[in-house]
Amino acid sequence: MELTNIKWKFKTEDNIYSSPAVSDGIVFFGSRDNYLYAVDVKTGQEKWKFKTGDVVSSSPAVADGIVFFGSDDNYLYAVDEKTGQEKWKFKTGDRVNSSPAVADGIVFFGSWDNYLYAVDEKTGQEKWKFKTEDLVTTSPAVVDGTVFFGSKDNYLYAVDEKTGQEKWKFKTEHNVSSDPAVADGMVFFGSWDNYLYAVDEKTGQEKWKFKTEDIVFSSPAVADGMVFFGSEYGYLYAVDEKTGQEKWKFKTEDSVFSSPAVADGMVFFGSWDRYFYAVDVKTGQEEWKFKTEGGISSSPAVSDGVVFFGSTDNYFYALE
Repeated sequence: MELTNIKWKFKTEDNIYSSPAVSDGIVFFGSRDNYLYAVDVKTGQEKWKFKTGDVVSSSPAVADGIVFFGSDDNYLYAVDEKTGQEKWKFKTGDRVNSSPAVADGIVFFGSWDNYLYAVDEKTGQEKWKFKTEDLVTTSPAVVDGTVFFGSKDNYLYAVDEKTGQEKWKFKTEHNVSSDPAVADGMVFFGSWDNYLYAVDEKTGQEKWKFKTEDIVFSSPAVADGMVFFGSEYGYLYAVDEKTGQEKWKFKTEDSVFSSPAVADGMVFFGSWDRYFYAVDVKTGQEEWKFKTEGGISSSPAVSDGVVFFGSTDNYFYALE
């Protein structure tokens, strides 16, 4: 079924790769037009926009009234959620595509300068940085005092939240560009080696791996005992969280870079085939799809029965 009822759409001046964050009735997202936008979730009216020196493909994180996001101008920014006024900015050695994670008063994020950074949420002062052998484009996950993140050096890392000391690292056969998801004592993530991995959160030991036809860019979502993720050849997969056995897969007409969101018994995700899909969690049957004029790699946010996502047609959408 093709969905036509759209709550609102908001036009920017360039493609939207950034995934949205929703907080206090406002949805925040970046565009390749160099702006971060704050838009009213009910009306689609712009509250404010914040200009950076380059493309904003990093997805924002909101904590304690502050919006944190990176830009291709090499900075991580902290701006006031209500006003869009800059609180501070932190300079790295290269682009910041990685979406930040905020925990215990610290902001964690990666840069193309091969480092993962930990900076103070209030001041923007560096706490520590951790060096990998290649670009860090993934967004970290912070759980139980450990920061998990991947690098294009083919490793997934687990480092101590407070000290930045390595706890363990897990080697894959190719780039790790998929953001890790941590649930039930396991870390789930994809690699360009065509596998989705499940490794033990504490030890980094492999529990299982699941082979796809192609590269896994998409970051997994874990819900209802299943792991959902997309792959380059256009599939969305659902695999058993405990065993790694395939439950179902759903085919689109192009790459699924978008990371799925699970809510109300449905899995929501976009495809490069220009459609945004809603499929049944249990069966993988299509509930509806919505056509945009561009590819969708922005990962959706679901809030109060509304799904938010951006497209390379320069529009940001809110669907009921």
